[in-house]
Amino acid sequence: MNMTTLTSPKPILGLCPIGKFVFSHTDAMRLKAELQAALRQWQIPFVDLDGVIEDGMIRNQAQAAAATAHFRKHEVTGLFMPHCNFGTEGAAGVIGRDVGVPLLLWGPRDEAPEPDGRRLRDSLCGMFATSKVLHKLGVPFSYIENCRIGEPQLERGVRNFLRTAHAAQALRRGMRIGHIGQRIDFFWTTIVNESELLERFRVEVLPIDMVLFIRDVRQRAAAGAKVYGDEVAGLRKTMEIEGLEDAQLMNILALRDQALHIAAEQGLDSIVIQDFNSLIEEFGAYCLLANSLISDRLPLSMESDIHGAVSTLLLSRATGGQPSFLADITVRHPTDDNGVLLWHCGAPHSMGKPGCTPQLGRHWILPSPVSGMTHFPLKDGPITITRFDGDRGEYKLAIGQGVSMEGPFTQNNYVWMKVDDWPRWERTLMQGPWIHHAAMGYDHCGGVLEEMCRFVPDLKAVRLDQEGEVSVSVNKSKKCQ
Repeated sequence: MNMTTLTSPKPILGLCPIGKFVFSHTDAMRLKAELQAALRQWQIPFVDLDGVIEDGMIRNQAQAAAATAHFRKHEVTGLFMPHCNFGTEGAAGVIGRDVGVPLLLWGPRDEAPEPDGRRLRDSLCGMFATSKVLHKLGVPFSYIENCRIGEPQLERGVRNFLRTAHAAQALRRGMRIGHIGQRIDFFWTTIVNESELLERFRVEVLPIDMVLFIRDVRQRAAAGAKVYGDEVAGLRKTMEIEGLEDAQLMNILALRDQALHIAAEQGLDSIVIQDFNSLIEEFGAYCLLANSLISDRLPLSMESDIHGAVSTLLLSRATGGQPSFLADITVRHPTDDNGVLLWHCGAPHSMGKPGCTPQLGRHWILPSPVSGMTHFPLKDGPITITRFDGDRGEYKLAIGQGVSMEGPFTQNNYVWMKVDDWPRWERTLMQGPWIHHAAMGYDHCGGVLEEMCRFVPDLKAVRLDQEGEVSVSVNKSKKCQ
């Protein structure tokens, strides 16, 4: 069955070149053109001021209103202000304040003075002036140190900033989370203050009635029986499936499509699913394969964990749109004091370890004849975990980077992660306000998440690691158990 098309928002950079009536305007225009060419080469979508103001470059404060209106019209995600010769700091401050999105300062490293002692620009000096005005107006900003356009720190810095701005947008402009079912009664850890989330972070939770959802899943499965039957046949060729009849698998696939249909129809940014016990009892199976298939296309949280849904969305945006997985932080590595197990079920299929056949089988903790649990190890690579959480009005974002490591076989979806100082991580997490759920993704984007918190009032970043690089220890074994 063709799944509903989802249109996730793509971040757009607002390019606002800053100049001044002093210094070389010709050299400033050359730098602007080189920067535009670099952004196109890096395939970073941007909106500039060409055709809006003279020469497409801010040079006096009277141009601020037109630039602000232009960037707001195009709903830019973040604002990039390269200082091309010096800087009109008043205009920069007003534009930054009135556009109201995360802002990035950068200026090219100034060359040596001309033989006669004249200088074409003082971009560093101009940025000091602009930074003071931004402080004065209460405008938070990111900064890339002086460098040349061809140096790698500029491309890396712009890419990271756009990810930072996109993640911050979720808590500045708001997100919609669809909650299928209700909170599991004995999971007190996932009790949240929905009113406070809405008021402070514009997080809207859309309740989705479980009875109606199950009805619609059954109707969708019946209407698409032929197409679903073909998909089930394909699954049986690519997965090891134990104890599930075709009809049960068809319901699971229809559940996937119904959830994605609601997401598209309601403009959802993330989904929360109760998972048990209603779905298990109605379909006679664990429906975790649906979670795996959904989370490759849309951030997802299981077990009615709304803060987990916020976490998976933030991490997905921080990694540039890669899938994220709400894992349990479970047990320490049996022999490595800095190793820990990230484990759960329903992980995105794209996170599976290459060469390992996914399995659908029984629950290894709870004695039950019911099947449908996902079993496959996760791939190797650099890992970032994050957890958005809070109590009594104080919200924090835990952020930590690690790498995959070799470890013993276990069941469901898992990877062993090595970090710099696990006892430090453990103490920090235990002291709260976090729980055992954390979003994990394959990238080192802790700096992006930490920087994001500078643009989100009332959210404090708590770094678990010391930001040092940990060498990746790839499990070279082809064994999947």
